[in-house]
Amino acid sequence: MQFLRPTCPLFHVLKNGCRVEALQLGSQSKLELALAVYLVVSWRLARLIRLGRVHPQWSADLFFSETEWAGAFILNKKKPPTKVPTIREVIRLIAQLNGFLARKSDDEAGVKSLWLGIQRLPDFASGVEHMREIDHVM
Repeated sequence: MQFLRPTCPLFHVLKNGCRVEALQLGSQSKLELALAVYLVVSWRLARLIRLGRVHPQWSADLFFSETEWAGAFILNKKKPPTKVPTIREVIRLIAQLNGFLARKSDDEAGVKSLWLGIQRLPDFASGVEHMREIDHVM
C-alpha cells in the first residue's frame, strides 16, 4: 500500500523536517516568531528537494556557495571535485551527514535527513572561511 504524500511540500517540511508541532512555546508571539523563521527554512528545504528531483543536473553553485558544497564533500570524507558538482550530488552528500545511505537502490533523500544534515554545513563553512582568513594573514 502506497502512503499518501502531503499536497504541499512546504507544510510537509514544516511538520516532518522542522517538527513545528513539537514546539512548546509559552505565548502566541513567540510561536509566530518561530514560525516565521521555520517558514524560511522550510521554503529553502522544499525548494532544494524539488529542484534536486526535477533538475538534478543543475549546478550546485546556483544554490550553495563553493565553501558549502566543498564542505559537504569534506564532511563525508571525500575529496571535493575540481569542477562544480550537480545539485543532486550535493543534496545526497548533505543527507548522508545524517545517515542517508545513498545506495543505488535508495530513493532520493527525504526532508528529515536533509534538514538534519544541512544544519551542520554553516558551522563547517564558517570554520573553513575563518581558516582561509588566518592563512592569508600569516
